[in-house]
Amino acid sequence: MKRLFSILAIAGIMAFGTINANTNANTNTTVNTVVSLTQEDDAAPAEEATFHQELKKRFIEGGAGFMGIVLLCLILGLAIAIERIIFLNLSTSNTKKLTQNVEDALASGGVDAAKEICRDTKGPVASIFYQGLDRVDEGLEQVEKAVVSYGGVQMGQLEKNVSWIALFISLAPMLGFMGTVIGMISAFDKIEAAGDMNPSLVAGGIKIALLTTVFGLVVAIILQIFYNYIIAKIDSIVNDMEDASITLMDLLIRHKK
Repeated sequence: MKRLFSILAIAGIMAFGTINANTNANTNTTVNTVVSLTQEDDAAPAEEATFHQELKKRFIEGGAGFMGIVLLCLILGLAIAIERIIFLNLSTSNTKKLTQNVEDALASGGVDAAKEICRDTKGPVASIFYQGLDRVDEGLEQVEKAVVSYGGVQMGQLEKNVSWIALFISLAPMLGFMGTVIGMISAFDKIEAAGDMNPSLVAGGIKIALLTTVFGLVVAIILQIFYNYIIAKIDSIVNDMEDASITLMDLLIRHKK
């Protein structure tokens, strides 16, 4: 009987040990799975914010001095570019429609009616028309001089502050190259102080040099795109002004007859 109880006890212990081992294995598997899922969940937001975090990190590594000035060039350049784009879009008008309205007004109501049309229309073309019509009584030669003179004034208003954008386009990469030179000088100073060509000593200086150059070039590229758009818009408006001026002279010559 004692032997029977001993055998049963041993069998129970072995069975309990097997169940316990299986339970521990399942528990460890579950814990590992939960930990893996948690790590993946933690890694997911990091991947979403990688670009912004990396950009911020690289900006700080580049140095607050030169990177701050390059960023200021970008902010000021974009502010001027946006202001010019809004102004140029507001200055754009339907020249053909305006010319037709002025021609109809001259035929029906004379110069005063045409001046009223120009006064109620926005844009440099309407302003040039008004200045020319305002001097009809002084002769066509005076009308032509007024149109040319006021056309130059309107062109100056269209090109206002555009030179600042060109300045920032040139200044941003130059600041980046200056940061490159300073970073390389810092790297060579570390080599000289250590008396050994250790890559870890010069890595920081070279990194700063490359980062300032990259950010300077990026700023210049962004501003260059806006600058080219603004120049193209100005050229389009100026061409409309020149064509409209010639058309106005033809209209006044026909009206005088």
